[in-house]
Amino acid sequence: MNETLFHDLQHMDQLLQQTKDYSAAFLSGIDSLPVDVARGSLPSLSLPKQGIGASQALSTFKNRYDSLLAGNAGSRYWGFVTGGATPAAIAGDWLTSVYDMNAANKDGASFYIEGETIALLRQLFGLPDAYTGVFTSGATMSNFSGLAIARQWLGNRHGVDVAQEGVAALPAIKILSCTPHSSTVKSMAMLGIGRNALVKIPSLPDRESVDITALTAYLEAHKNESLIFVAAAGTVNTVDFDDLQSLAVLKQQYGFYLHVDAAFGGFAACHSDYRHLLQGWESADSITIDAHKWLNVPYDSAMIFTRHPKLQMAAFRNVGASYLPDPDEFFVYSNYTPENSRRLRALPAWHTLMAYGANGYADIVENNVRLTKKLGALIEGSDTFRLLAPVNLCVVCFTLNGETEELPAAIKQFLQAMNESGKVVMTPTVYQGIPGIRAALVNWRTTEEDVEIVWEEMSQLIAAI
Repeated sequence: MNETLFHDLQHMDQLLQQTKDYSAAFLSGIDSLPVDVARGSLPSLSLPKQGIGASQALSTFKNRYDSLLAGNAGSRYWGFVTGGATPAAIAGDWLTSVYDMNAANKDGASFYIEGETIALLRQLFGLPDAYTGVFTSGATMSNFSGLAIARQWLGNRHGVDVAQEGVAALPAIKILSCTPHSSTVKSMAMLGIGRNALVKIPSLPDRESVDITALTAYLEAHKNESLIFVAAAGTVNTVDFDDLQSLAVLKQQYGFYLHVDAAFGGFAACHSDYRHLLQGWESADSITIDAHKWLNVPYDSAMIFTRHPKLQMAAFRNVGASYLPDPDEFFVYSNYTPENSRRLRALPAWHTLMAYGANGYADIVENNVRLTKKLGALIEGSDTFRLLAPVNLCVVCFTLNGETEELPAAIKQFLQAMNESGKVVMTPTVYQGIPGIRAALVNWRTTEEDVEIVWEEMSQLIAAI
């Protein structure tokens, strides 16, 4: 064995303690770190010929990167839709690396952990047992998987095995949606369906929710076609929901494939005040839910739930690999996702679900929504900001007061100043043609004090512009 490796093996306890101490120090000071990524440049690094050992590598890392680390997992990172890792999820993620299990195995602990975690998640979301589930690397690959299943479903309607013959064996595919996430369109490109296959159905006035009347008219005009509809259960700008109950009725009537993108909106099911927004999603053919958003587990983690596991396996099964288990004889998770090599993403989720339970996640949702509405109320009562949409759940979509043509430059200047202040991160957007700003609150750490800190910073910065 290499001498340096052998030394590290002999001192594993000290190394893990050193790493634990460094991690604890980082987490204890996360709220004092700048929230945005620090800017800077680094001199080039050369690969050492003789390794410096794990302990010295950690020290070198600290000296090289500490000044560039930021509190992205902290309470005031409100850009995109980003959670943080709960204490239990961090423990589970540590153990995931310690065990380093291949989650593609057909038996053993990893197989049972993933199955059990999916069952716990079904209970959290109130989904029927008819849904099978599997972890993916994020919402993009979850939406990719859902559309791959839909593509296989479409092929069956035409007597074509798309996984064998390819999309060229099908007539032109149409994917309907009102406010699709960019990952849906990206998945269409990767699946060979093509971005131009997207058919945008109009929204309700001043909403991001599909106009059911317009959709019905389209379906009636194309009733002889096999169609796929991608529903939004929580849009990025306003957390708006398509009318899933009405979609379920239309699905029954017209027989289209229904995929629900509930990347973070699915967590509305955790709270009695909001789960009505998801009524009807139990009729979906497949559902995307992201774990590194409102479940607050480390990147990268999401789930795809489906009622069509056979179609899923047809799309993703391994063929011609004699060293892998026969998919017709053994259930192997790698035959149900794009990835063959699979990290045990279920373990951090298992830990946090068991640690905090259904009530813990109801509390996280309630707290985040309450604080989001508080920020929305402050903006609504302001002379310098204005809401672009009502606050539905966990996102405030707003803009600056001023002439529309002046907004792009003003927002860019304001966001740059605010994000560089280190107090908060928000992201730009455009809503109904108006340039705006988004603040997404889905982190378990966020408190009322954070909202007050951010509001004071916003008020000071806008006064200086």
